[in-house]
Amino acid sequence: MKLFDAHCHLQDPRILNKAPKLISTALDSGLLNFAVNGVSEKDWHLVKEMGDNYPSVIPCFGVHPWYVPQRSPNWFTTLKEFFETTPSAAVGEIGLDKGSKGREIDFNDQIEVFRQQLQLAKELKKPASVHCVRAFGDLLHIVKDIGPFPDGLLLHSYLGSAEMVPEFVKSGAYFSLSGYIMPMKVQKAKKMLKTIPLERILLESDAPDALPHLELSSLFLVDEDPSLPQEIFAHGRTAASNVLDYVANLLEISKEELAEISYKNSIRLFSYQGSKVALG
Repeated sequence: MKLFDAHCHLQDPRILNKAPKLISTALDSGLLNFAVNGVSEKDWHLVKEMGDNYPSVIPCFGVHPWYVPQRSPNWFTTLKEFFETTPSAAVGEIGLDKGSKGREIDFNDQIEVFRQQLQLAKELKKPASVHCVRAFGDLLHIVKDIGPFPDGLLLHSYLGSAEMVPEFVKSGAYFSLSGYIMPMKVQKAKKMLKTIPLERILLESDAPDALPHLELSSLFLVDEDPSLPQEIFAHGRTAASNVLDYVANLLEISKEELAEISYKNSIRLFSYQGSKVALG
Protein backbone atom coordinates (compact mmCIF):
# COMPACT_ATOMS: atom_id res chain seq x y z
CA MET A 1 0.00 0.00 0.00
CA LYS A 2 1.45 3.37 -1.08
CA LEU A 3 0.67 6.64 0.69
CA PHE A 4 1.50 10.29 -0.04
CA ASP A 5 1.43 12.92 2.74
CA ALA A 6 -0.05 15.84 0.80
CA HIS A 7 0.61 18.45 3.50
CA CYS A 8 2.96 18.49 6.50
CA HIS A 9 5.57 20.59 8.29
CA LEU A 10 8.65 18.42 8.87
CA GLN A 11 10.69 21.62 9.28
CA ASP A 12 8.69 22.52 12.40
CA PRO A 13 11.01 22.97 15.42
CA ARG A 14 8.95 20.40 17.36
CA ILE A 15 9.98 17.57 15.01
CA LEU A 16 12.86 18.91 12.89
CA ASN A 17 15.53 16.89 14.72
CA LYS A 18 13.39 13.75 14.34
CA ALA A 19 12.81 14.26 10.59
CA PRO A 20 15.53 11.85 9.34
CA LYS A 21 14.14 9.02 11.47
CA LEU A 22 10.53 9.87 10.64
CA ILE A 23 11.25 9.91 6.92
CA SER A 24 13.21 6.64 6.87
CA THR A 25 10.56 4.84 8.94
CA ALA A 26 7.81 6.24 6.73
CA LEU A 27 9.50 5.12 3.53
CA ASP A 28 9.83 1.61 4.95
CA SER A 29 6.09 1.55 5.71
CA GLY A 30 4.96 2.68 2.25
CA LEU A 31 4.61 6.44 2.84
CA LEU A 32 6.64 7.56 -0.14
CA ASN A 33 6.30 11.34 -0.44
CA PHE A 34 5.85 14.38 1.78
CA ALA A 35 4.75 17.84 0.66
CA VAL A 36 6.59 19.93 3.28
CA ASN A 37 5.04 23.39 3.61
CA GLY A 38 6.88 26.48 4.79
CA VAL A 39 4.91 29.10 6.72
CA SER A 40 7.13 32.21 6.69
CA GLU A 41 10.38 33.64 5.36
CA LYS A 42 12.10 32.30 8.48
CA ASP A 43 11.65 28.62 7.58
CA TRP A 44 11.87 28.60 3.76
CA HIS A 45 15.60 27.81 3.91
CA LEU A 46 14.89 24.78 6.13
CA VAL A 47 12.24 23.52 3.70
CA LYS A 48 14.62 24.03 0.77
CA GLU A 49 17.40 22.18 2.58
CA MET A 50 15.05 19.29 3.36
CA GLY A 51 13.99 19.15 -0.28
CA ASP A 52 17.64 19.12 -1.38
CA ASN A 53 18.50 16.31 1.06
CA TYR A 54 15.54 13.99 0.60
CA PRO A 55 14.20 12.81 -2.79
CA SER A 56 10.87 12.03 -1.06
CA VAL A 57 10.33 15.65 0.09
CA ILE A 58 8.48 18.11 -2.12
CA PRO A 59 9.35 21.59 -0.84
CA CYS A 60 6.61 24.23 -0.69
CA PHE A 61 7.11 27.92 0.00
CA GLY A 62 4.53 30.42 1.19
CA VAL A 63 3.41 32.86 3.87
CA HIS A 64 0.76 31.34 6.14
CA PRO A 65 -1.92 33.84 7.27
CA TRP A 66 -0.75 33.68 10.90
CA TYR A 67 2.67 35.00 9.81
CA VAL A 68 1.43 37.83 7.59
CA PRO A 69 2.31 40.53 10.20
CA GLN A 70 5.91 39.25 10.38
CA ARG A 71 6.64 39.51 6.65
CA SER A 72 9.50 41.74 5.57
CA PRO A 73 9.10 44.53 3.01
CA ASN A 74 10.86 42.31 0.44
CA TRP A 75 8.98 39.10 1.23
CA PHE A 76 7.46 38.66 -2.22
CA THR A 77 10.76 39.16 -4.04
CA THR A 78 12.39 36.64 -1.69
CA LEU A 79 9.56 34.18 -2.32
CA LYS A 80 9.98 34.43 -6.08
CA GLU A 81 13.74 33.90 -5.71
CA PHE A 82 13.12 30.66 -3.79
CA PHE A 83 10.99 29.38 -6.66
CA GLU A 84 13.64 30.39 -9.20
CA THR A 85 16.33 28.42 -7.35
CA THR A 86 14.03 25.48 -6.48
CA PRO A 87 12.17 24.28 -9.60
CA SER A 88 10.83 21.26 -7.68
CA ALA A 89 8.87 23.48 -5.27
CA ALA A 90 5.11 24.01 -5.03
CA VAL A 91 3.32 26.94 -3.34
CA GLY A 92 2.22 26.74 0.28
CA GLU A 93 1.15 27.18 2.91
CA ILE A 94 -0.99 30.18 2.04
CA GLY A 95 -4.56 31.11 2.95
CA LEU A 96 -7.15 32.96 4.99
CA ASP A 97 -8.06 32.64 8.67
CA LYS A 98 -10.94 34.12 10.68
CA GLY A 99 -10.52 31.66 13.56
CA SER A 100 -9.42 32.57 17.08
CA LYS A 101 -5.83 33.19 15.97
CA GLY A 102 -6.68 34.62 12.56
CA ARG A 103 -9.00 37.24 14.03
CA GLU A 104 -5.97 38.94 15.57
CA ILE A 105 -4.53 39.58 12.09
CA ASP A 106 -5.88 42.27 9.77
CA PHE A 107 -8.06 40.44 7.25
CA ASN A 108 -7.36 42.91 4.44
CA ASP A 109 -3.64 42.21 4.87
CA GLN A 110 -4.35 38.47 4.77
CA ILE A 111 -6.33 38.88 1.55
CA GLU A 112 -3.62 40.98 -0.10
CA VAL A 113 -0.85 38.48 0.74
CA PHE A 114 -3.01 35.50 -0.22
CA ARG A 115 -4.02 36.96 -3.59
CA GLN A 116 -0.41 37.73 -4.50
CA GLN A 117 0.67 34.17 -3.74
CA LEU A 118 -2.32 32.57 -5.45
CA GLN A 119 -1.66 34.63 -8.58
CA LEU A 120 2.00 33.61 -8.45
CA ALA A 121 1.04 29.91 -8.23
CA LYS A 122 -1.12 30.32 -11.33
CA GLU A 123 1.67 32.11 -13.23
CA LEU A 124 4.24 29.47 -12.22
CA LYS A 125 1.80 26.67 -13.13
CA LYS A 126 2.23 25.08 -9.72
CA PRO A 127 -0.34 23.84 -7.21
CA ALA A 128 -0.93 25.88 -4.05
CA SER A 129 -1.67 24.41 -0.62
CA VAL A 130 -4.39 26.54 0.97
CA HIS A 131 -5.28 26.99 4.64
CA CYS A 132 -8.82 28.18 5.34
CA VAL A 133 -10.49 28.63 8.72
CA ARG A 134 -13.98 30.15 8.91
CA ALA A 135 -13.40 32.06 5.67
CA PHE A 136 -14.67 29.72 2.96
CA GLY A 137 -17.01 32.35 1.46
CA ASP A 138 -14.10 34.78 1.09
CA LEU A 139 -11.88 32.01 -0.25
CA LEU A 140 -14.39 30.92 -2.90
CA HIS A 141 -14.85 34.52 -4.06
CA ILE A 142 -11.08 34.99 -4.53
CA VAL A 143 -10.59 31.57 -6.13
CA LYS A 144 -13.36 32.35 -8.65
CA ASP A 145 -11.84 35.77 -9.32
CA ILE A 146 -8.25 34.57 -9.94
CA GLY A 147 -9.01 31.04 -11.17
CA PRO A 148 -9.61 28.59 -12.59
CA PHE A 149 -6.46 26.68 -11.61
CA PRO A 150 -5.66 24.03 -14.23
CA ASP A 151 -2.53 23.11 -12.24
CA GLY A 152 -4.55 22.50 -9.12
CA LEU A 153 -5.36 23.95 -5.74
CA LEU A 154 -5.02 21.89 -2.56
CA LEU A 155 -7.56 22.75 0.14
CA HIS A 156 -5.68 21.38 3.11
CA SER A 157 -7.49 19.77 6.07
CA TYR A 158 -10.75 20.59 4.30
CA LEU A 159 -13.62 21.18 6.73
CA GLY A 160 -15.86 23.32 4.51
CA SER A 161 -19.45 22.56 3.65
CA ALA A 162 -20.62 19.93 1.16
CA GLU A 163 -22.48 22.70 -0.70
CA MET A 164 -19.24 24.53 -1.58
CA VAL A 165 -17.45 21.44 -2.93
CA PRO A 166 -18.83 21.61 -6.53
CA GLU A 167 -17.81 25.28 -6.88
CA PHE A 168 -14.29 24.56 -5.67
CA VAL A 169 -14.09 21.52 -7.96
CA LYS A 170 -14.90 23.74 -10.97
CA SER A 171 -11.93 25.94 -10.04
CA GLY A 172 -9.54 22.97 -10.02
CA ALA A 173 -9.47 22.19 -6.29
CA TYR A 174 -8.38 18.99 -4.57
CA PHE A 175 -9.56 18.24 -1.03
CA SER A 176 -6.95 17.05 1.46
CA LEU A 177 -8.20 15.25 4.56
CA SER A 178 -6.43 15.02 7.91
CA GLY A 179 -7.20 14.00 11.49
CA TYR A 180 -9.18 17.22 11.87
CA ILE A 181 -12.12 15.54 10.10
CA MET A 182 -12.55 13.05 12.93
CA PRO A 183 -14.23 15.37 15.49
CA MET A 184 -16.80 16.49 12.85
CA LYS A 185 -20.34 15.16 13.23
CA VAL A 186 -20.39 11.88 11.31
CA GLN A 187 -23.37 12.76 9.11
CA LYS A 188 -21.87 16.14 8.18
CA ALA A 189 -18.49 14.56 7.40
CA LYS A 190 -20.10 11.80 5.36
CA LYS A 191 -22.22 14.25 3.36
CA MET A 192 -19.17 16.39 2.61
CA LEU A 193 -16.98 13.41 1.64
CA LYS A 194 -19.64 11.93 -0.65
CA THR A 195 -19.77 15.26 -2.53
CA ILE A 196 -16.04 15.22 -3.35
CA PRO A 197 -15.18 13.43 -6.62
CA LEU A 198 -12.92 10.46 -5.81
CA GLU A 199 -10.30 11.81 -8.23
CA ARG A 200 -9.95 14.92 -6.03
CA ILE A 201 -9.37 13.29 -2.61
CA LEU A 202 -5.95 13.51 -0.90
CA LEU A 203 -4.69 12.45 2.55
CA GLU A 204 -2.35 14.40 4.82
CA SER A 205 -0.89 14.41 8.32
CA ASP A 206 -0.54 18.20 8.81
CA ALA A 207 2.23 17.08 11.17
CA PRO A 208 2.84 18.17 13.82
CA ASP A 209 -0.07 20.62 14.12
CA ALA A 210 -2.86 18.09 14.69
CA LEU A 211 -1.15 16.52 17.71
CA PRO A 212 -2.24 18.84 20.54
CA HIS A 213 -5.86 18.72 19.39
CA LEU A 214 -6.38 15.06 18.62
CA GLU A 215 -3.62 13.25 20.49
CA LEU A 216 -2.93 11.40 17.27
CA SER A 217 0.44 10.81 15.76
CA SER A 218 1.21 12.09 12.30
CA LEU A 219 0.97 9.88 9.26
CA PHE A 220 4.39 8.48 9.94
CA LEU A 221 5.62 8.81 13.52
CA VAL A 222 7.86 6.06 14.81
CA ASP A 223 6.01 3.63 17.07
CA GLU A 224 6.57 4.39 20.75
CA ASP A 225 9.77 6.37 20.22
CA PRO A 226 10.68 7.16 23.87
CA SER A 227 12.21 10.50 22.87
CA LEU A 228 8.88 11.80 21.54
CA PRO A 229 6.00 13.04 23.74
CA GLN A 230 3.95 10.09 24.93
CA GLU A 231 0.60 11.71 24.11
CA ILE A 232 1.52 11.19 20.46
CA PHE A 233 0.98 7.47 20.99
CA ALA A 234 -2.19 7.75 23.05
CA HIS A 235 -4.25 5.94 20.45
CA GLY A 236 -1.64 3.29 19.80
CA ARG A 237 -1.88 3.59 16.01
CA THR A 238 -0.64 6.12 13.50
CA ALA A 239 -2.91 8.85 12.18
CA ALA A 240 -2.33 7.53 8.69
CA SER A 241 -4.19 4.36 9.42
CA ASN A 242 -6.68 6.28 11.56
CA VAL A 243 -7.48 8.88 8.90
CA LEU A 244 -7.28 6.32 6.11
CA ASP A 245 -9.58 3.90 7.97
CA TYR A 246 -11.97 6.63 9.04
CA VAL A 247 -12.38 8.26 5.62
CA ALA A 248 -12.57 4.90 3.81
CA ASN A 249 -15.30 3.80 6.24
CA LEU A 250 -17.37 6.96 5.63
CA LEU A 251 -16.94 6.59 1.86
CA GLU A 252 -17.83 2.90 2.13
CA ILE A 253 -14.73 1.76 0.24
CA SER A 254 -11.74 -0.29 1.40
CA LYS A 255 -8.72 1.45 2.88
CA GLU A 256 -6.58 -0.15 0.14
CA GLU A 257 -8.79 1.44 -2.50
CA LEU A 258 -8.68 4.85 -0.80
CA ALA A 259 -4.89 4.63 -0.41
CA GLU A 260 -4.50 3.89 -4.12
CA ILE A 261 -6.93 6.64 -5.17
CA SER A 262 -5.38 9.30 -2.92
CA TYR A 263 -1.83 8.31 -3.91
CA LYS A 264 -2.61 8.58 -7.64
CA ASN A 265 -4.37 11.90 -7.09
CA SER A 266 -1.35 13.29 -5.21
CA ILE A 267 1.03 12.17 -7.96
CA ARG A 268 -1.20 13.86 -10.55
CA LEU A 269 -1.38 17.12 -8.58
CA PHE A 270 2.34 17.28 -7.82
CA SER A 271 3.61 16.25 -11.29
CA TYR A 272 4.11 19.83 -12.54
CA GLN A 273 7.14 20.83 -14.61
CA GLY A 274 10.32 20.55 -12.51
CA SER A 275 8.67 18.38 -9.87
CA LYS A 276 10.34 15.35 -8.32
CA VAL A 277 7.29 13.21 -9.00
CA ALA A 278 6.06 12.22 -12.43
CA LEU A 279 2.97 10.52 -13.76
CA GLY A 280 3.64 6.84 -14.30
